[in-house]
Amino acid sequence: MYVYNEREQQLIEERVEQYRDQTRRYLAGEIPEDEFRILRLHNGLYIQRHAPMLRIAIHYGLLSSKQLRKLADVSRTYDKGYVHFTTRQNVQFNWPKLEQVPDILGELATVQMHAIQTSGSCVRSVSSDQFAGVVASEVEDPRPWCEMIRQWATLHPEFTYLPRKFKIAVTAADEDRAATQVHDIGIRIVRNESGEVGFEVLVGGGLGRTPVIGKQIRPFVEQKEILSYIESILRIYNMYGRRDNKFKSRIKILVNAIGIDKFRELVEADWEHTRNSELRLTDSEINRVKSYFKPPAYEHFDGSDAGFENKLKTDPEFARWVERNTFNHKVPGYIAVTLALRVHSENSNNLLGSRFKATGNLSESQLDAIADLADRYSFGEVRSTHEQNMVMADVKQSDVYSLWKALTELGLARPIIGTLTDMICCPGLDFCSLANAETLGVAQQIDERFDDLDYLYDIGELKLKMSGCINACAHHHVGHIGILGVDKNDESYYQFTLGGSATKDASLGKVLGRSIPKEKVADTLEKILSVYIEIRQEDERFIDTYRRVGNAPFKERVYATDH
Repeated sequence: MYVYNEREQQLIEERVEQYRDQTRRYLAGEIPEDEFRILRLHNGLYIQRHAPMLRIAIHYGLLSSKQLRKLADVSRTYDKGYVHFTTRQNVQFNWPKLEQVPDILGELATVQMHAIQTSGSCVRSVSSDQFAGVVASEVEDPRPWCEMIRQWATLHPEFTYLPRKFKIAVTAADEDRAATQVHDIGIRIVRNESGEVGFEVLVGGGLGRTPVIGKQIRPFVEQKEILSYIESILRIYNMYGRRDNKFKSRIKILVNAIGIDKFRELVEADWEHTRNSELRLTDSEINRVKSYFKPPAYEHFDGSDAGFENKLKTDPEFARWVERNTFNHKVPGYIAVTLALRVHSENSNNLLGSRFKATGNLSESQLDAIADLADRYSFGEVRSTHEQNMVMADVKQSDVYSLWKALTELGLARPIIGTLTDMICCPGLDFCSLANAETLGVAQQIDERFDDLDYLYDIGELKLKMSGCINACAHHHVGHIGILGVDKNDESYYQFTLGGSATKDASLGKVLGRSIPKEKVADTLEKILSVYIEIRQEDERFIDTYRRVGNAPFKERVYATDH
């Protein structure tokens, strides 16, 4: 895990004190509202429906147990005892007091955390695969490259005020769990025909009001030139991106307006002047950053653990959980474990209050407990995921059963990963000032309706994603089934899309038909699934069936009773 040096630590501490003084002056009436808005956004602070919301950076999803404990402590002291993990692998506090935010940032700085550039028109995040470093099929660990990009982007003076927000994703595995094709820049670590490791670069992806799948701008960029190439992309966007209309200001709009070929021509022309500049990475710098991501002190095992195998045979609940919530590790004798951050009706009483039940939420006591488990079982580290879950990536097989028992006590061991109820869901109208419709109550409706695990397993892999507004924070456009909340005469209605995907075979879902009232969402979902069960072929996933038959049979079933 990357550790800040003395200069980097000084920087975030100085930023805290700068913002502390800015907040003091704003509250004293010395800074106008419109000026303070820019300052608070660059420190991750939004004003939401009920209270401010503070977004904290988690670089490419990696967290130490010490940082988890600090998040727990901050949530106890300054918030309402829980935190929310987002699709960008970041974390949000939903109830901080504006005047206490500098104190929160000061606390987080003690464990090398901050909110710098988690909002505003800048490079907000660099995200990656939650299984980075443990996937046998990846070309190499993408996290060092995420870190180099993060260091380059942080407080970059030329790109502090871009036309609009900007997000980058990096992956090195064929499966693409980082959703690179729906980011402003998507980077894939690849090998060229000569076997050299470099980067395929995609540009102009994004969701929201105008969903677009990214386009390849260059099939191969050498390792030492990746920062200069990214900088040329940002420079062209900064010069030519629209600033007169925020709905047309993203890089995807620019790329589509002038065409990928013209955009590539502009980038390549700029790059010719900068590729041999100080941005050209040296071997020593690459190796320096990579040194922070060396494999932990794995033990050597000749084969699978006998105790683990015996538990699989004798405890069916454990075996079911292992099948759904664990991931094969490249090191023999180890397993990556996914914690399902889904509050279920049967265990919700001892977790969060009913108002705060939501996908991606963790209570302060859960955070502390996870930190203890990470120290005991996974080298003191965890990862947040794009799908609003958490991963312990380096668990010995001999420890997996004990970990499962502990996670079950915490309500974090539902064996649902990859199934319908492992849905991505934004906070919606209950919290967000931009939302048009409620999401949390609808998610609970779906969870209660589809509570039969055997039914979920029969359905198989299904990505359900639900957003409370067109900004698509839950990526509904690329859900196998997407649900978008819309407002109709101050009532929440829901539009369904089918056929989306955010992985290697990325696609945008197509609207099924007119929107559905809130009370009929689960019924509608059940109708869609009944069609799939009836017409699927052997071993055919929902997304495969949809691509074979299209919208028609699903639409006919959903709207069959309409007149």
